[in-house]
Amino acid sequence: MSTFLKVLLVIMVILVIALVALYFYGKKLQKKQAAAQEQMEAAKQSVRLMAIDKKMLPIGKAGLPEIAMAQTNWLTRRSKVPVVKAKVDLPTGSRVMNMIADNAAYEKIPLKKEVRAIISGLYIMDVKGIRGPLETPPKKQSLWQKAKAKVTGAAKAPVQETPAKKDTSAKGSSRKNGK
Repeated sequence: MSTFLKVLLVIMVILVIALVALYFYGKKLQKKQAAAQEQMEAAKQSVRLMAIDKKMLPIGKAGLPEIAMAQTNWLTRRSKVPVVKAKVDLPTGSRVMNMIADNAAYEKIPLKKEVRAIISGLYIMDVKGIRGPLETPPKKQSLWQKAKAKVTGAAKAPVQETPAKKDTSAKGSSRKNGK
């Protein structure tokens, strides 16, 4: 057996072992996520919420309590999460809080409008309008879609150039002469 085939065989064995390890690690993480989702469903509550500001920030700069920071792992602390600063009407009273939103809920949250939100601790799970449905923001277009729209829009409506108006007032002429 040649050296090349031996090296190739060793690499293939290492890749198979890595894939098997990733499979079992993924199953373990999936079980953890299911348990966490179950806990969130058990602790959810419906509150009135008015979003003051919303941004994508790293967890370290989000202004969350120290307990929330202690529960996140080191890799997650660098990633950006959707953070909403909101006035929340809780049963104990209303207060301004920084909260983390689900990606789907983050897109629907309107600024400076009161909504009914389903929260679990500091996590906004879902948002519904109080007085009717919420406006869904338009989907972001990809670069290809933008270019295609630009080309088709340019072909349909040609741009007409308008001649520049000459300034005949006394002020305009004195400026042009440098006076």
